[in-house]
Amino acid sequence: MQTEEKPLDLQVLPEGCISNVISLTSPRDACRLSLISTIFKRAGESDAVWERFLPSDYQAIISRSTSPVVPPDLSKKDLYFFLCDNPILIDGGLVDKCTGKKIYMLGARDLSITWGSTPEHWRWRALSESRFAEVAELLAVCWLEIIGKIETRMLSSKTIYKAYLVIKFGDGMYGLQRSPANVSVSVGGNASGSKRLVYMCTEDDAHITNLRTRSLELEGQFPKNREDGWMEIEMGELFNHEGEDGEVKMTLTETKGGHWKGGLIVLGLKRQLRENEQKNESKIEKQSVACRCPIVTASVLTN
Repeated sequence: MQTEEKPLDLQVLPEGCISNVISLTSPRDACRLSLISTIFKRAGESDAVWERFLPSDYQAIISRSTSPVVPPDLSKKDLYFFLCDNPILIDGGLVDKCTGKKIYMLGARDLSITWGSTPEHWRWRALSESRFAEVAELLAVCWLEIIGKIETRMLSSKTIYKAYLVIKFGDGMYGLQRSPANVSVSVGGNASGSKRLVYMCTEDDAHITNLRTRSLELEGQFPKNREDGWMEIEMGELFNHEGEDGEVKMTLTETKGGHWKGGLIVLGLKRQLRENEQKNESKIEKQSVACRCPIVTASVLTN
């Protein structure tokens, strides 16, 4: 006669074993599992679990932060949720979202902009809605080239990133709607990286220009509006394996048209997780109540 197997009671496992299992899940799962029982609550709130959810270099992030002051002697869980409600400003542009991954934003001053130091072509000025001390405003060029670089070791490993150029258009914008720009993302000097065409204007502006010039059908992507009033141009994506691939190079060029253009305002370049990398971690529950996503605000300060 075959004996019936009894289900495994996980609560008989050592607390350290339960903590190790929970640490392999996510912050949301840890909050849910801590509601099962007393032993799961102790395990799910342990430092061993929540340290796994913090960035691996969180101590360096806190030591370089300029604001706010992180209270001493916080548990790792309390530290995690402190970052939910208190964005940390640091000098390297690092952002930790609820996945524990890193996001960088390079301000315009950290980019290589052709003719960027020539007052006749570009103007540097403060903008109240900018997180950076200065933005770059295009006055007049016929050769537009913007390049941003970052080491892969600064990004999270085994993560798919997308690159965006964050921009606005000034009231006197001209020439940008005539030809699409080439954008690319490459790693370690690999010329076969992600490439695409993008327009540096709204779709309506591009269509109006095409009607006037009787051009062919539009080819290329358009900037997308953000909630903060800025726009994003998607430049491409990459998979960061172990952070040992060298330098990521992100480039935007429009040099073939030969026409003059101006009115582009550049905030900076952003590297963020691809959307489907964020979906499973986009909402974290704290004691079965939806909570905020921990963010270390990306900012690069200029002197």
